[in-house]
Amino acid sequence: MHFNKKIVSLLLIGMVSAGVLLAADLTKEEQSWVAKASRAEKNGWVYLHIEGKPLARGFQHGYLLAKEIAESLRVEKHMTWWNTGKEWPYFVEQTLKMFTPKIDAEYREEMEGITAGARKAGVDVSYGDILLLNASAEIMGYWYPSLQDDTPQQKTGGCSAFIATGKATSDGRIVMAHNTWSFFVPADTNVVIDLLPEKGARILMQGFPAAIHSGTDFFICSSGLVGTETTIDYFKGFDPAGIPEFVRIRKAMQYAHDLDEALKIMIDGNNGGYANTWLFGDVHSNEIARLELGLKVHSIERTRDGFYSGSNITENVPLMRQETDSDFDNIKHSDIARRVRWLDLFDKWMGKIDVERGKLMLGDHYDVYAGRENPGDRTICGHWELAPDPAGNSSDTWAKPFYPAGALDGKVVDARMAEQMTFWAKWGSSCDIPFDAPKFLQEHRQYDYLNGYLKSRPTQPWTVFKSGSK
Repeated sequence: MHFNKKIVSLLLIGMVSAGVLLAADLTKEEQSWVAKASRAEKNGWVYLHIEGKPLARGFQHGYLLAKEIAESLRVEKHMTWWNTGKEWPYFVEQTLKMFTPKIDAEYREEMEGITAGARKAGVDVSYGDILLLNASAEIMGYWYPSLQDDTPQQKTGGCSAFIATGKATSDGRIVMAHNTWSFFVPADTNVVIDLLPEKGARILMQGFPAAIHSGTDFFICSSGLVGTETTIDYFKGFDPAGIPEFVRIRKAMQYAHDLDEALKIMIDGNNGGYANTWLFGDVHSNEIARLELGLKVHSIERTRDGFYSGSNITENVPLMRQETDSDFDNIKHSDIARRVRWLDLFDKWMGKIDVERGKLMLGDHYDVYAGRENPGDRTICGHWELAPDPAGNSSDTWAKPFYPAGALDGKVVDARMAEQMTFWAKWGSSCDIPFDAPKFLQEHRQYDYLNGYLKSRPTQPWTVFKSGSK
């Protein structure tokens, strides 16, 4: 559905009812930009199509997701203060100083467009706010902890993922799957962005309001590249002189033509921010790669016949021993237990992996430590909110009884779908266990500081998203 003048007016009325102020009328140029964009809501997701030059596509994004951007800022400002004791403007100022010289003009202009579009829809937002939303994982998870000399390595994220090809899959071609693990506040990664830039590849990716990259990450590109990642836990290291991670991955999605170029872009200028196990594939060559990217240490594996998984534990020994504080064989811990479970599942379904089995794997609840079905912190479909005594390092912010965190979603794609710029996505747990925020907060009153910020996620069906949808 394209946004003609009448539909734009209705959208703005909806924004007013949601607490976003109605702004001045659009100029003719802005109307022409918005007319080329679209948004739709389906099964818990917001689908956003944007296109054109950087400023135009940014304006489309900010204008059509103004309500969501305003809510993201409200939540992020609260949680930033709660987690650090410092106000949001401090982090905006530091991010501008550190990252502004390292951002390509194209991406700066796109974020300026997001700012202008959101402001035109009535949101009180600055370019610095938009920049920090994009850089939040790096600033809050890596840069700020690096300032504290006595801060031990902490759990910085989650996610379970795999990419498979050749003998591992039913048709010998690539299959990729991922679920996002996160603290449930904020949990605003329910945006599917169809990005058609003036230059470079078209991108279909999961994202969040104001994002110029994926962030979660899950993406397919018209170049034939597909990619996802899982965060490396208990990692410590950050280089403020390096290129932001969100800039490097966006550039790889948009401009890399093959795996060689994508890997080079990710490694060159690496700042250690958002240290991940990256899983990439090229549906043209049928080759997949696993890049484990720390700060000083990285490794690359490539194959046309096998699989790679991710569960927040690095497989690279120098990276593990020099830059993380991870066990590798303690299956009481989530990342190690899920690594073992991935091996079990690939033994079980070797040669049969397809989209439907990918969905089942993302919803898996087998706990290898308990030796039984046991949805919780050690299962591929993670449910820390159900875990009474999760294991973790002494510094692990997630290792608390019934901590509201875990798998938020599921996404699966195969080579045929990627060639058609489409993938499956499910908002909410792949296993269909819903999350009832009011009930949770009543039962676990230690988290009462999340009142007004923690949101419910009802069971939703698997849904297909495709580039060019209206």
